[in-house]
Amino acid sequence: MDIDFSEINYIKDPTWQDIHADYEQFLLSMTGPTVIDVSGKNQEKYRVFTTLLHGNEPSGLIALHRYLTEVVTQEKPITNLRFIICSVEAASTRPLFTQRFIPGGMDINRCFGKQCSFQCNEGHRGYCQRASLIEQAIREVNPEMVIDLHNSSSPGPTFAISAFVTTQSLSLASLFCQTLILSDLTMGSMIEQDFNCPFITIECGGCQDEQAHEVAFSGISQVAHCESIGYIHQEKPVEVIYRPLRLQLKNEAKLSYAKHDEGHSGVTLKDNIECFNFGSAHQDEMLGWIDGNGLDNLQLIDKRGDNVLDEYFYTRENQLVCRHNLRLFKATTNKSTAINDCLFYVVKLSQPES
Repeated sequence: MDIDFSEINYIKDPTWQDIHADYEQFLLSMTGPTVIDVSGKNQEKYRVFTTLLHGNEPSGLIALHRYLTEVVTQEKPITNLRFIICSVEAASTRPLFTQRFIPGGMDINRCFGKQCSFQCNEGHRGYCQRASLIEQAIREVNPEMVIDLHNSSSPGPTFAISAFVTTQSLSLASLFCQTLILSDLTMGSMIEQDFNCPFITIECGGCQDEQAHEVAFSGISQVAHCESIGYIHQEKPVEVIYRPLRLQLKNEAKLSYAKHDEGHSGVTLKDNIECFNFGSAHQDEMLGWIDGNGLDNLQLIDKRGDNVLDEYFYTRENQLVCRHNLRLFKATTNKSTAINDCLFYVVKLSQPES
């Protein structure tokens, strides 16, 4: 597929012809990344939502379409809203919403920041260009907040991610969920960028979960009609979880899933690994099996660039075992996501919260 990475389309106050009858037609009507502006009662301020950074994470687009068809027609938002729909080509690849990025392409949420152009090879420079256009589309309206809507590949509870924990980030998170993860990972993601305003990512839940679409729609509606984001009364407290790390394969290690040890090479995770998204993995609990290379199949890199894998896991014969009580996020049996991104995010439950 030929992609024009220099293109970004703008639509202001879309009509029903622009929106189309359903979200799939809406997606297919777009030729590339698209910015949709909705006029609010206060036209001096903007609130920004981004969605479809990954083409297989549809909740934000589904919620946006529903908001434009059901809510805006009845009541204007408090401020102007800007919705930025990013990886349209990947999402439009059939079957729809199955490709994280175009085959042979690159994860655009690893292409933000000045370092991108130095890290990308020549064939992927376009993704850095697109990330820059998306960033520009956010900055040009000086937003009072930015929310980036995502899904997990597999079922799991909704949670928020932020580079900072503030009253505003906690308040915004409370409109979607009850958990906020403070992340200081450096990997070229949008959440690492400073837009001089509160910025949170929302992982709405599994990409095929109707409840995830509902979470996104409810959150958009509440943010759009909230008088002030300076302080939002939190009906329920938001739990803060500090600094998770990403467990990744290394050295082109192979990955399998199984109910029992079947002697596969590389790493084999339990086929019910997704269940850990809803609870804890206890000290000395087994998560899978590894071949003769042991922990050398894996890496867990901290913010200093050190592999701290053996602080979290150990081997018991050929089993991969938790060294501490751990909390897992975004554990998935989607093999492509696990290989190209990470097996899961992990944090020690006993670590200090400061």
